[in-house]
Amino acid sequence: MSLNDLDIARSIPLRPLGEVARIMGLGEADLEPYGHNKAKVRLDLLKQPETRKPAKYVVVTAITPTPLGEGKTVHTVGISQALNRIGKRTACVIRQPSMGPVFGIKGGAAGGGYSQVVPPEELNLHLTGDFHAVTSAHNLCAAFLDAHLFHGNELGLDPEQITWRRVMDMNDRALREIEVAHGGEKNGTPRKTGFDITSASEIMAILGLAKDIKDLRARLGAIVVGYTKEGKPVTAEDLKAAGAMTALLKDALKPTLMQTLEGTPALVHTGPFANIAHGNSSIVADYVAMRSLDFVVTEAGFGADMGAEKFFDIKCRASGLKPDAALLVATVRALKMHSGRFTIVAGKPLPEGLQKEDLDALAAGIGNLQKQIENVKLFGIPVVVAINKFPTDTEAEIAYVRQAALDAGASDAHVSTLFSDGGKGGEDLAHALVKAADEPSSFRFLYPLDASLKEKIETIATKIYGADGVDYEPLAEKQLAMFEERGFGKLPICMAKTQYSLSHDPALKGRPTGFRFVVRDARVAVGAGFVYPLAGAIMTMPGLGKVPGGARMDIDENGDVVGML
Repeated sequence: MSLNDLDIARSIPLRPLGEVARIMGLGEADLEPYGHNKAKVRLDLLKQPETRKPAKYVVVTAITPTPLGEGKTVHTVGISQALNRIGKRTACVIRQPSMGPVFGIKGGAAGGGYSQVVPPEELNLHLTGDFHAVTSAHNLCAAFLDAHLFHGNELGLDPEQITWRRVMDMNDRALREIEVAHGGEKNGTPRKTGFDITSASEIMAILGLAKDIKDLRARLGAIVVGYTKEGKPVTAEDLKAAGAMTALLKDALKPTLMQTLEGTPALVHTGPFANIAHGNSSIVADYVAMRSLDFVVTEAGFGADMGAEKFFDIKCRASGLKPDAALLVATVRALKMHSGRFTIVAGKPLPEGLQKEDLDALAAGIGNLQKQIENVKLFGIPVVVAINKFPTDTEAEIAYVRQAALDAGASDAHVSTLFSDGGKGGEDLAHALVKAADEPSSFRFLYPLDASLKEKIETIATKIYGADGVDYEPLAEKQLAMFEERGFGKLPICMAKTQYSLSHDPALKGRPTGFRFVVRDARVAVGAGFVYPLAGAIMTMPGLGKVPGGARMDIDENGDVVGML
């Protein structure tokens, strides 16, 4: 009987966390323990002078994924283990999972097999409470807003132009659209609003992009919660809520130290979605890791057109850090799916055709890999391709993908068995990454900030997605013009679109061409510091399936969690 991920995680003794911390040059005074297996890292150390050259900085990205995911977190964790095996002191930096997907479809986001952050049940359930702090700070602002309306609305907020909703860290479709303040005038001003999932909160994005507590405080104050009838923005600072919000987030700004199954340090911090926000872990976690290691490996959400583009154009602008290389994860099954001949549905068996050799389907879908390699190289950094091997993959299929990756400009490409073999299964990839990271760096952004919002949108759509051009629906035209007028035009773009296609249409697989990218709406996150155009229908509050993942979870007679993974 094969072991599941939870069985594997519990079969290997953990190193004392103090030993893991010492790999990063952290001592007891740098940690605030939360039990035996995790600890907050104090940010005082960032005020100390750096005594060594910063680590090499590697981002893990992927081809356009299937609904099952292609193993990006497995590779973020696993390649950090592999780099340590070849003598490079390395840490991985990952996002904290949202409990909505944990209890929905995913079941967890700690990696998998022998490349996991452990203990996975602690990672996936609450961790050190950061998500709850974000939820509380967000809803405190909402409460201040409704109290302000109730007590006379001195700021002149237009109830029809309030943009600040509420959040919770759970999938609950019944809360997407609601009406509040019913039951009489003592209960406030009735209006329509709704809930988003906590990962979609602007505060989550702010927490990930803030460089220190002062930056966090300033960004929270800049949050726009709505507008007056004259079109003047009303902020969290105007509501006098930003100070209390910062107090709630004071400890949440500190990253959490855990470890992988091989005792490699893992920093876990923030969890913004990549199809709504920028989809990356925090800047402060990267700052902590970069000070004392040889390599820092971080993960960007979804494909290179999504999380990686936002990593480069949003996160790296804010942090000032320059990546040295990228690891791009590909699977044979996803590339065959990109032929358009197969449909993968989460929770259902794979189509039989995907489990047999099919070089024709692979050839029809290989354009997605080629385009995602091109996308990374547009930013001037080398890319190594990891072919995440599944038991049904044939040698001919793997050889085809490897050659296609090299022909498309990848610095190298290797088979990965990081899932089944841990760090040992990625040593060839680790050597290739070291070599790639030593290549001369020419990192560059895709667009200048002083370009107009439309120019930036069109650059992303044509260069990254491969569109022929961009069409704007009337609401998007109105919003973008308003943002330019109000001084938000110099912000970077955080595109909200489907993760299942290079285009805005999830039905367009592979490397679509001959399409025009359609922007239907646009919003601004002034505190986070980006404008996010909406292309297609983007869900900010997911729902649970008929049989959610949480239905499998329970505790056993020993009080241990079962059924999570």
